[in-house]
Amino acid sequence: MSSQVELRNVFESDLPIFFAHQLDPEANQMAAFTAKDPSDNAYFRQHWSRILSDETVTNRTVLYDGKVAGYVASYTDQEFGKPEVTYWIGKEYWGKGIATRALSRFLEIVKVRPIYARVAKDNLGSIRVLLKCGFVLAGDGKGFANARGEEIEEHVMKLE
Repeated sequence: MSSQVELRNVFESDLPIFFAHQLDPEANQMAAFTAKDPSDNAYFRQHWSRILSDETVTNRTVLYDGKVAGYVASYTDQEFGKPEVTYWIGKEYWGKGIATRALSRFLEIVKVRPIYARVAKDNLGSIRVLLKCGFVLAGDGKGFANARGEEIEEHVMKLE
């Protein structure tokens, strides 16, 4: 019997769990494009308050067997003006196919196409998730990765 992955609206009570997830150094290194200071709870709360009140952003909490495992969201990227997806799964849930199942379900809710994702070139797990969900390589770029303190190369992925 496979474990259940479900999506629901983000509740205020999810935020401390999201915050704890982003404190993991390995997860930050892999994600690369993170907050300047992942331990700044005031900034984290302000950020989530802003995005939860933004009607142009779609957010969902990812549940795995009823427990908060992470989140998935879509927004219009300010730099490029195009719709993007983002997600974060807590490290304790890695390797279970949760990100793939969550993103796949999310893409049934958010139907705008094309939709993009940006990922550090060395984040092989996230690249696999995007490919399994139908994204293809649309280009490459560079961006400043707060978690690494330097500019890194990234893939721009696209789903038609």
